[in-house]
Amino acid sequence: MSKIDHQALREAAERATPAMERLLMLPVDDDLLSEQELKDYGVDIDALNAFKFLTGPETVLALLDENIQLQRGKDAIEAVALVLRDDMRQAREQLAAAEKRNSEQREYYEGVIADGGKRIAELEAKLETADKLQDSAFRDGLKAGFSYGQTDDQSGFAQCMSAYSTRAGIGVKQQEDSVDSDVGRNQPGMVVAVHICAGDFVKVKGQVFEVEETDFDDHDVTLWFVGGNALKCEAGCQVEVVSAPVASGIKVKGSEHDRSTKR
Repeated sequence: MSKIDHQALREAAERATPAMERLLMLPVDDDLLSEQELKDYGVDIDALNAFKFLTGPETVLALLDENIQLQRGKDAIEAVALVLRDDMRQAREQLAAAEKRNSEQREYYEGVIADGGKRIAELEAKLETADKLQDSAFRDGLKAGFSYGQTDDQSGFAQCMSAYSTRAGIGVKQQEDSVDSDVGRNQPGMVVAVHICAGDFVKVKGQVFEVEETDFDDHDVTLWFVGGNALKCEAGCQVEVVSAPVASGIKVKGSEHDRSTKR
């Protein structure tokens, strides 16, 4: 296919158009007029000849081939456009599904965060309540200590403070007093476990034990008896204390020389 000069074809057609219009206006019986006669009628014979020369069979075939190529290119572009349209539709559907999942996950995690906040608030409220209860138990312990004369000195008050420490368990070992002396011992009766001291005699399940050492761990108290036995109870638990003279007539569990197991 030869190269087509589209601009030359356009110019030739534009010049030949008025000549063709003039030619069509002539009478039918004047179709055998000579070129000079046609020129006399105002027909531009040169423009018609130039157009006829440029629009020969070869040019027409080239234009048809060019049109076919353009149509094929158009069809290819339309096919690509259809594929792109399908891809865009699929992408929009996937985007909508992803946005829906994100919305659902956002709602879920917002609910988790809200529930976690409520749970934290509940735990903080419980902790505050526990602190208040601990303070109340501490005050009750002080009252009981005053009732039995155990907080008249600074050392007894310090021991009571140690028993309710929330930081760590604090073991308090007190010096063992003479069995025949009531100095430093609790008076007979029911005494809060946190106020039991070394040297006290306590009655547990009908048996009397001599307290050798006491351990305080947050809210619990462990009473270690002579002989290796022990009693663990809550700090506010009531323990029966008996006096040494009363205990002297009762067999005391454990003795100083048979402490073979302890802790």
